[in-house]
Amino acid sequence: MKKNLVGLLVIAFAFAALSLTALAQSAPAGATAEGQGMHHGMPSVEERVQHLTKALSLTTDQQAKVKSILEDQKNQMASLKQDTSMSQQDRRAKFQAIHQDTQQKIQAVLTDEQKAKFAEMQARHKEHMGMHGEGGPGSPEKQ
Repeated sequence: MKKNLVGLLVIAFAFAALSLTALAQSAPAGATAEGQGMHHGMPSVEERVQHLTKALSLTTDQQAKVKSILEDQKNQMASLKQDTSMSQQDRRAKFQAIHQDTQQKIQAVLTDEQKAKFAEMQARHKEHMGMHGEGGPGSPEKQ
């Protein structure tokens, strides 16, 4: 249970860290590669695939699979954001579940060597985001 929570937090922090990198390199304020884009400078699916390709040396086949996984995640997140029937706590739990599911699907596409690098990347992002007070007001307890 604790290991799953750690994995979930790692992927959430990794996506947040990726969004900061993309934001720093992005076009003029408010512009995104996907038109509307997501709030908080979330990188596009293509930017995320490019980042993972560079970091993990993904093959063409892996890139296609990861892109499909990330597009599915993007669609699920967009639907969840539009769902006003859920409480904030339930919505946060669902976001976390989507992140965890995405992480597991990406890991299933990777080789053992890539999985190790991916885990290392996530640990660094978690550490970095922890130093910047990620979680904020109203978030679940960190431990």
